[in-house]
Amino acid sequence: MAKATALLLCWAAAVQNAGAVSFAVPAQAKTGGLSYAPLDPAPVGVSLEFFTMPSYLTNVTATLQCLDNWRALTGVWPPVRIGGTTQDRAQYDPSTSAYVVYSVARAADAPMTLTFGPKFMSLAATYPGSVVLGLNRAKNNIQNTIAAAKVAVAEMKNLLAIELGNEPEYWVKDKQPIASGSWNNVIDRASQNDWNIRVGSAIGRTNIIQAGNWNDSPPQWGAAGLIATENATVRQYVRHYAHHNYPGGSIQKLMTHSTTSQNVRGFNADVASALAIGKEYVLGETNSVSGGGAAGVSPTFGAALWTMDYILRATYSNISRIYFHQGTVGNCQYCAWGRYSMGSPYYGQYIATAFMAGAKHITALDAGTTNYAAYATFDASGAPLRVLLYNSDYHTGGTRSSQPFTLTGLTSSTVRAKRLTASSATARADQGGDISFGGQTFTDVTCKIAGTETYETSTVSGGQVTFTVKATEALLVYLQ
Repeated sequence: MAKATALLLCWAAAVQNAGAVSFAVPAQAKTGGLSYAPLDPAPVGVSLEFFTMPSYLTNVTATLQCLDNWRALTGVWPPVRIGGTTQDRAQYDPSTSAYVVYSVARAADAPMTLTFGPKFMSLAATYPGSVVLGLNRAKNNIQNTIAAAKVAVAEMKNLLAIELGNEPEYWVKDKQPIASGSWNNVIDRASQNDWNIRVGSAIGRTNIIQAGNWNDSPPQWGAAGLIATENATVRQYVRHYAHHNYPGGSIQKLMTHSTTSQNVRGFNADVASALAIGKEYVLGETNSVSGGGAAGVSPTFGAALWTMDYILRATYSNISRIYFHQGTVGNCQYCAWGRYSMGSPYYGQYIATAFMAGAKHITALDAGTTNYAAYATFDASGAPLRVLLYNSDYHTGGTRSSQPFTLTGLTSSTVRAKRLTASSATARADQGGDISFGGQTFTDVTCKIAGTETYETSTVSGGQVTFTVKATEALLVYLQ
């Protein structure tokens, strides 16, 4: 009976994958009845936990190389955000000569209190790309925050925005001083508006605040509600709005394309509210599972594929930048890199960056309702540049199913492609897993690219071509 059941399941899988899914590639951006979104020059960024920033920039060799790998693709250094839970435990100390001062019982712990000095901002200023700097609102010491903000503005020519407070919906639980009386989303909106005006005016800068920064789902904690309370005075100081997001779940749930699409749709109303007043919307801190990640989920190849799909669905939904969080060095399951080893998520971030590099627009060719995804990017002239195909069927062992993808509307005679693959969804780069993109890998410690770059060439016939993408795989197709 068990053997018969197994045969039936194999037959069902074969039937499901028997027919090709077909996608027409528009000949020009903004045609074909599809929705299109403009692309930031560097949509994929990194969020560094506040107290770890000096270590990532001075003690972790991989950091600048990993970011430079993306710069080599886009021509632009990726954006960085410095913040997180420890930003609201940090007080500015103008007298300290250290980057940060704190003590912990174990190296893997995050400090409950810390101070930072002017050198913290001077170090952040050395990064070649843009930086969002998170400062403390929870301690309710606005003069201390203004003092730090003044140094940031003076020192950091790369300062994109200042974030005032991290995830304020949790401040009652954290027993933060600003929430010692009544505290809810309505009071937080009033507090944000007040602080945005006072900090912005004190440092003499408009268009400087990253507002929002909640983690709980909209609409209770969300940009639409905040924007509705803002007057013109407040809005002049806001550069853009941000939300945090950690979808969580099993590997299979996380990497399933329809689930990712549904998760991202939860931000549509907030994105629309920001765009309606001419402001950007970003995911200011995000990753797979909150609290540094889950050991059985976050370091896997399945999580890398989720990372890729999530980035593309978010940018397609008019989310300008996505900042993936890097937590405590040496205690971070979802980190894309560490001091000694690479993380699987880096591969997802890299292929997404390669797909969007130099492109001006992105669209989704699929409806986001199945396991099979197709995205297209377009160059400055509006011509199709690349297509990315994703088969989110879950594979961990045994016979591996595959799905044919047919692209139509192509004008060239041949196309090239690079494959993102591994033996299973549970493969881990930090445990020697066989993850590769176009035959190449990223070296532990240094993050340098290793191996020979491998392209697959396919013939286009009658304007169409069919690719086979295995379960738990993605394929980047180059149209130019």
